Amino acid sequence: MDVKEIYEKHGALLKGHFLLSSGKHSEYYLQSARVLEHPEVAEVLAKELAKEIIDAGIKIDTVCSPAIGGLLAGYELSRALGVRFIFTERVNGEMTLRRGFEVSKGEKVLICEDIITTGGSAMEAAREIEKRGGEVVAFGAIANRGVCKRVNGKSERKPECKLPKDKPLFALADFDFEVYEPENCPMCKEGSKPIKPGSRGN
Repeated sequence: MDVKEIYEKHGALLKGHFLLSSGKHSEYYLQSARVLEHPEVAEVLAKELAKEIIDAGIKIDTVCSPAIGGLLAGYELSRALGVRFIFTERVNGEMTLRRGFEVSKGEKVLICEDIITTGGSAMEAAREIEKRGGEVVAFGAIANRGVCKRVNGKSERKPECKLPKDKPLFALADFDFEVYEPENCPMCKEGSKPIKPGSRGN
């Protein structure tokens, strides 16, 4: 499966000057919502991701996604795996499990995002699940930005990856784009102003 081709086909691989949620700048941005707005495409991607997870022999009781970006990917993955789906959301800036969702002690949970960059939001959700007694056994995403190392991927783990080294990350493709600190951004030096897309920007 050529995930990059799918992103390009649906106008989800953007080129420009972008401010990422990490505060860094990039010439490229993945807008997964443009892919996942098509249910038939989302279903195919989720089934492919589920196959990798099943082949690895990892038992999962529940998929949990941090809102809002991970919701569609997580829901489709839970359907493909035949397990329950829940989500966390920010309340006063803190990732929280609410809406009556509960986690049983020892319940095996996979945290699913649409895209994993450093894994910061995924780790916030993971800590909330573990605080409630659940066991986070793996992480998943449609796309990996190349900061963290995925199962069967080519990108090496970078120092800024926040995911634990002892838990696998499953994703369908690596998108290892160059990112810059604002003070070292070549696009800024040319006078360009970054825009902030995505669920926290627009």
